[in-house]
Amino acid sequence: MPLAGFFTRELRERGRRVGFEIETFAGERALLAHIEIKGTPRVSRYGVDVEAFERLALGALEPPGEDGVVVIDELGKMELASERFREAVAELWERPAPVVATVHTARHPFTDGLKRQAEVVRLNAGNRDRLPAELAERLGASHPGDPG
Repeated sequence: MPLAGFFTRELRERGRRVGFEIETFAGERALLAHIEIKGTPRVSRYGVDVEAFERLALGALEPPGEDGVVVIDELGKMELASERFREAVAELWERPAPVVATVHTARHPFTDGLKRQAEVVRLNAGNRDRLPAELAERLGASHPGDPG
């Protein structure tokens, strides 16, 4: 199944979280936030690099063809600091392409609206290990060992 979108990773130095980066499914990476970024916007102790985020994230939201899925990890405070990103996600929601997104649990007008328009599956300790296979099955992806 073709994928588009991005996921986030923690950046750690000497065992301590110092920031976050995003990586697209094409393998491109960019800094999302870091403790050494000064100025605004800020989320907790992290300065958010909105320009670097937008350079990668906006292009990564293009649906990857007829059978593709857009994956967004995540829709959280750092990502929502970008108005252009919020606009792109709102446009994506209007398309027929399937979208799988992790969304913060905090209340936010933008994500609250998206949640009202989507099927919400809560991630918890009881379902986290089986959820990837369940989502893949629902989206029509083949599993390892399946014929063709």
